[in-house]
Amino acid sequence: MNFLRGVMGGQSAGPQHTEAETIQKLCDRVASSTLLDDRRNAVRALKSLSKKYRLEVGIQAMEHLIHVLQTDRSDSEIIGYALDTLYNIISNDEEEEVDDVEEENSTRQSEDLGSQFTEIFIKQQENVTLLLSLLEEFDFHVRWPGVKLLTSLLKQLGPQVQQIILVSPMGVSRLMDLLADSREVIRNDGVLLLQALTRSNGAIQKIVAFENAFERLLDIITEEGSSDGGIVVEDCLLLLQNLLKNNNSNQNFFKEGSYIQRMKPWFEVGDENSGWSAQKVTNLHLMLQLVRVLVSPTNPPGATSSCQKAMFQCGLLQQLCTILMATGVPADILTETINTVSEVIRGCQVNQDYFASVNAPSNPPRPAIVVLLMSMVNERQPFVLRCAVLYCFQCFLYKNQKGQGEIVSTLLPSTIDATGNSVSAGQLLCGGLFSTDSLSNWCAAVALAHALQENATQKEQLLRVQLATSIGNPPVSLLQQCTNILSQGDKIDRRGSKIQTRVGLLMLLCTWLSNCPIAVTHFLHNSANVPFLTGQIAENLGEEEQLVQGLCALLLGISIYFNDNSLESYMKEKLKQLIEKRIGKENFIEKLGFISKHELYSRASQKPQPNFPSPEYMIFDHEFTKLVKELEGVITKAIYKSSEEDKKEEEVKKTLEQHDNIVTHYKNMIREQDLQLEELRQQVSTLKCQNEQLQTAVTQQVSQIQQHKDQYNLLKIQLGKDNQHQGSYSEGAQMNGIQPEEISRLREEIEELKRNRELLQSQLTEKDSVIENLKSSQTSGTNEQSSAIASARDFEEVAELKQELATLKSQLNSQSVEITKLQTEKQELLQKTEAFAKSAEVQGESETVIATKTTDVEGRLSALLQETKELKNEIKALSEERTAIKEQLDSSNSTIAILQTEKDKLELEITDSKKEQDDLLVLLADQDQKILSLKNKLKDLGHPVEEEDELESGDQEDEDDESEDPGKDLDRI
Repeated sequence: MNFLRGVMGGQSAGPQHTEAETIQKLCDRVASSTLLDDRRNAVRALKSLSKKYRLEVGIQAMEHLIHVLQTDRSDSEIIGYALDTLYNIISNDEEEEVDDVEEENSTRQSEDLGSQFTEIFIKQQENVTLLLSLLEEFDFHVRWPGVKLLTSLLKQLGPQVQQIILVSPMGVSRLMDLLADSREVIRNDGVLLLQALTRSNGAIQKIVAFENAFERLLDIITEEGSSDGGIVVEDCLLLLQNLLKNNNSNQNFFKEGSYIQRMKPWFEVGDENSGWSAQKVTNLHLMLQLVRVLVSPTNPPGATSSCQKAMFQCGLLQQLCTILMATGVPADILTETINTVSEVIRGCQVNQDYFASVNAPSNPPRPAIVVLLMSMVNERQPFVLRCAVLYCFQCFLYKNQKGQGEIVSTLLPSTIDATGNSVSAGQLLCGGLFSTDSLSNWCAAVALAHALQENATQKEQLLRVQLATSIGNPPVSLLQQCTNILSQGDKIDRRGSKIQTRVGLLMLLCTWLSNCPIAVTHFLHNSANVPFLTGQIAENLGEEEQLVQGLCALLLGISIYFNDNSLESYMKEKLKQLIEKRIGKENFIEKLGFISKHELYSRASQKPQPNFPSPEYMIFDHEFTKLVKELEGVITKAIYKSSEEDKKEEEVKKTLEQHDNIVTHYKNMIREQDLQLEELRQQVSTLKCQNEQLQTAVTQQVSQIQQHKDQYNLLKIQLGKDNQHQGSYSEGAQMNGIQPEEISRLREEIEELKRNRELLQSQLTEKDSVIENLKSSQTSGTNEQSSAIASARDFEEVAELKQELATLKSQLNSQSVEITKLQTEKQELLQKTEAFAKSAEVQGESETVIATKTTDVEGRLSALLQETKELKNEIKALSEERTAIKEQLDSSNSTIAILQTEKDKLELEITDSKKEQDDLLVLLADQDQKILSLKNKLKDLGHPVEEEDELESGDQEDEDDESEDPGKDLDRI
């Protein structure tokens, strides 16, 4: 603490000697007193002196105060005094009035003291941990000063304190409990503490978010009255911004937790002019900024898109559009709302389509886009509002080819309203493009350029636009009118910047002609355009005109690079020669580089939003900077290329186009095949469902048929019993005057029915024999299947033979390796023989040894060769055997397939025969019923029935599945 004593000694107006002694005595009492009351009174006295004598109390008492926090935890009063004293020492809040002359020096000195005392306090990390543990105390006199002290520490040395809290166990969780405190003072200061804690620290932001911070903060905002709330709502919104800004994890958590839906009630604002207090404007401004944080263009595209869809689904976008069209809304809120709607719809087709359908509450209703464009081209509107409308229009057209087509179509002759009752978006843009206000010219040119961005179709469509310049003169094209205004330069008196109009028109023309050879041809068709551009580039003008020269060079370069050589007088090579003669290639490239070197170029390339401090800075558009970055290099290469290289490049382009066409063709084929496959899969699934339904229906019908058969058998049994009881009565019955003709007719009918029954019985017998034959053929089919099984066994034998063949091959390889070794050994021996031959002394001996070794090697070699020959023969035999077995297996498989087909046919025939048999049984049952009814009728008429035995015996034959038939009793009668 020597440096602090040095600061104290260097003060011009230090405390009196008595106050320093008093502070020293109080510190001694805190350190040495055994009574708690004495220590408490001493700390209270230090607290009262700490504001006026901050430096002295801090130097002498800080260690004693920290010791009190450690040892006197049981007494909340002394802990509260100690925390208040430390807060007064560390905090930079100046409550006393300071003269204007001394204010700056005093503030700087105060900040230095605060940061120095904070550094002393956090040097021991246990002090911060101790402070966090004290915040768990519910006592107001402990918790509130603890919150203020920790907030002050974070303000002084935020990153260091954040790191200590981050590594402390449950450090962040303890602080989150402050939001649930029932005392508003502690809760509100807890929000301020979390603001300081979460500033620029992604790790702590994530922990706070997952500690349910979003739920608690949104509840507080709702309790406080949302946008009509006070400063507490503002603090909560600032904390939410800390948690969500540049933190993709928290943004995703906020969206998935359905918290976007809870933001909708914030923007339920009426049309009344009253009720817009300063605090409400601030709150609503922060709420709009919070929405923009979630859909910022700098966020990952996937996260932004999902938030945009959620805002449309919950009705938040609709609510923002209501504010957009409402009356009585303050200008700054309206401007921020336009910017917010812009980013909510940017690149999201669904939101863009909805915005296109919004109408202003006017009579007759007008589209919101038209109303906004009227504000953009109106020079009496505020500059920031016009910038916001331009941004909104750009976001509406961003990646929205449908919207681009709708805007361009309002300029085409077939869609222009001849009555003049309504003004279209295209007419407003043309009006702004040719007005005398340079800012309107620039905004309209940039807006129209966005309608052509990456859309070759609309670039060609815009070439059809014709403008009537004056009465009696023929109409001119929009392209021609733009070049006419550009060539006039400063001849027209305009309000605003001198070069703004020309820069806007040049940006429009560059965007229009890029990637559109037809537009380039139209541009070059006007013979005055190329001389104007070359004249502008070749002149040596001032610094203000250098940007116009660079843009003219870019436009001429685009006319060369995207030229299809359809105009003989302005082919690529001729334009290059013209540049070399009139300007010079190096000079041309230098002028082209003026664009990217301009001081406002880099500023516009950073963010899509046109945010400028004043109209003079409104020079470049964000999308145009990307176009310059893309074309600058290729134009430079195109200028230096020779005609041969151009031809080669064109050939390569044609080849690539052909390749792309082929790839596109195959892609279309694959797409069609995928569609066909999908259709076939759907058909298969449908047929499967139908098959399952038919199977269930067949099962139900089979069960019903069985039930009917059982019912038929029961009825037949009952009928037989009834006939037994009525037999005796029928024998004694008399004719009772019945005519003999009727009796004979009934007998003939009975005879005919009997013949029919016999015929059906014979047919049934034939069907039974056919079924038996089919069963026997099926049995033979199973035998053939067994032969197929045997062939499968042969296949297994073939597999075994293959394995054995592989083993023999491996043996052959090993033997060939051994043969190679022996041959090398033989070669070595021959070499040794030649060496020994030179020596005469041991010649005889060496010849004998060499001869024996050679003989041995040759013998082993001949044996191996013989064995190899045998193995080859064996392999050949096995291969032939394997081929024969394979042919036999193929023939067996074909036989099995044929037998399987015949089996399926036989099963179908059996099924048909069974159906026919069932039909015959039904017919027989009907015949039986008719015969019985006729017999009963004869009996009722009193005529004796003689053929009854035969009929009943036929019934007995019909029941071949029953061993005992109650109808036999009827036969005996």
